[in-house]
Amino acid sequence: MKNVVFGILTFLFAVNLNAQIHDPVSFTTTVEKISDSDFYLVVTANIDKGWHLYSQNVPEDGPIATAFNFKSDSNEFQLVGQTAEGKGHTSFDKTFGMEIKYFENTATFKQHIRLLTSNKIDIVGEIEYMVCDDTQCLPPTYKDLNFSVQGAAGALLSVAEIEKISQEKKTSVEKKSEVKTEAKSKKEKKSKEDKKGLWTLFILSFFAGFAALLTPCVFPMIPMTVSFFTKQSKNKVVGIRNAIIFGLSIIVLYVLLGVVVTKIFGADSLNALATNVWFNLIFFALLIVFAVSFLGAFEITLPSSWGTKVDNQADKGGMIGIFFMALALAIVSFSCTGPIVGTALVAAAAQGGIAPIISMFGFSLAIALPFTLFAAFPGWLNSLPKSGGWLNTVKVVLGFLELALAFKFLSNADLVLELHWLEREVFIAIWIAVFGALALYLFGKIQLPHDSPLTHISVGRLGLGLVVMSFTIYMIPGLWGAPLNLISAFPPPQHYAESPYGVGYAKLGGGRTSHADIPEGAHLLAPHDILSFDDYETGLAYAKKVNKPVMIDFTGKACVNCRKMEQNVWPKDKVLSILKNDVILISLFVDDKRPLDEGDVVDSKLNPGKKLRYIGQKWSELQAIKYGTNAQPYYVLMDHSEENLLDPVGYTPDVDEYLEWLNEGLANFEKH
Repeated sequence: MKNVVFGILTFLFAVNLNAQIHDPVSFTTTVEKISDSDFYLVVTANIDKGWHLYSQNVPEDGPIATAFNFKSDSNEFQLVGQTAEGKGHTSFDKTFGMEIKYFENTATFKQHIRLLTSNKIDIVGEIEYMVCDDTQCLPPTYKDLNFSVQGAAGALLSVAEIEKISQEKKTSVEKKSEVKTEAKSKKEKKSKEDKKGLWTLFILSFFAGFAALLTPCVFPMIPMTVSFFTKQSKNKVVGIRNAIIFGLSIIVLYVLLGVVVTKIFGADSLNALATNVWFNLIFFALLIVFAVSFLGAFEITLPSSWGTKVDNQADKGGMIGIFFMALALAIVSFSCTGPIVGTALVAAAAQGGIAPIISMFGFSLAIALPFTLFAAFPGWLNSLPKSGGWLNTVKVVLGFLELALAFKFLSNADLVLELHWLEREVFIAIWIAVFGALALYLFGKIQLPHDSPLTHISVGRLGLGLVVMSFTIYMIPGLWGAPLNLISAFPPPQHYAESPYGVGYAKLGGGRTSHADIPEGAHLLAPHDILSFDDYETGLAYAKKVNKPVMIDFTGKACVNCRKMEQNVWPKDKVLSILKNDVILISLFVDDKRPLDEGDVVDSKLNPGKKLRYIGQKWSELQAIKYGTNAQPYYVLMDHSEENLLDPVGYTPDVDEYLEWLNEGLANFEKH
């Protein structure tokens, strides 16, 4: 009786909290006529801003794909081919380690049918789908789709005829849907994140230009350029004017290069190339060539005749002569600036849009400013350090950095192809070798072809060597599963490894759970060996037995942010200790597609007329009814009377905030 009353109260409570239940997708259905007997059943999804709906075609072990089921009580119609969908967006998801297609704002699906009767018929369909935003995912949702169709009876099609019709219609359906989706998303898409990305690229390119300035091909050109302007200028005002024109000429030349790259590839196609296998392999090879060149194996130079012709034009003087002087600088210094420019353009190409132009503006500004200022104020030359072997050291350091960066592009290709040749441990091992060799070079233990004899190590070089060596040592635990947050954007994700999360890393911190101590109905949740139950009643009974509070983890196998919490927050020592020793974890997967036992199949309280068919639906309805929400991840700390110890929380990437929540819940449990 008590359970019945509790069930009624929680249901009424859920009705009052209905506004907290997320329902970011609404569907409309229409029918399009193809011929007297052929029709399209059209389903249009209107998706709230910030949410995305997954495609019907999602790789295995990815999120829940959208799926359709069209049914009829009698043989009144025939499905012709698969349900077609629009182009949508495809991007590489690091958490799942795969390319995933999804839809934003709106999506259109079309199912071709042929009527086998002239009577008016009602077709009932069902859509299963999953949606996510940046902080949460919703459990698989099922909604009915209703259509009314009347036309002339057509002939039953053979399999071969269906395949032929499907092939003819597929392209046109997708193109129409693609036009609508693209037109709407282009208007809404200039986000703050894009602007932030361009600013970041500009700053990085500026520092790349400054690094290029400190190479042996460019740095010695500064006093030569100053001498040129000192001789050509009649007075100080003319000298400053010529210096400014010279600096602007440098910027114009490099920005023009960015414009050319953007025009050749197209502003939109560059971003698509970033996840293209051939794009990544080609730039891996290019960066290896650039790196080997910087390390001293050979020099990349432009034909000497180009420099001679440009020098002749520069001798003519005037504004044209100054422009050609800037062009001559670019050509003469190409052996040093070329690899850096190439790398900057690769990074810009991966971002797409006008990024190559922004990148070249930042790069050229860093080079142009010193030349302009020293040409305008020659007296400042006295403060410049003298040229020497340190310039080649800068070049070699850049070579090592380009070598490390090259493997990021090879890793991208390996991830897309899922070859598992360059898994996380291998990638980190390569970076340890590269930066370890760089540290030895800075300490003078390795010498390369163009290095000057090293009689002693300067304080600056020693300091840089210590920084690089510290970074190398920092990466070593990554071979055993440490997250390496400082470089998390570079290596493959933790699950893309020979031993996911590393050998031994899952066992670090928080104590150990013996396999012999696992109670009935529980298991050790990988990779952290946290004792976990996947059944509510069983976990609650065990919590009462051992007198510990219950932590309910409403999660999903395809929940991106659930995995982020488990990878980035749960492994922290204090958090892991609590999860392993102080609470009883009950993980309820709302997308568990295992069918319920026959005796457990009941009517849905939230969707009258529907039955709960899967285990995941049972937990999803429990969350919605009891807590008035349907988003994951969702964490609840409760006592043995099933009362909350404090307010539940969702996605909480801040470790300190999550730890504070756990500690407050434990303190409240002690007071009971």
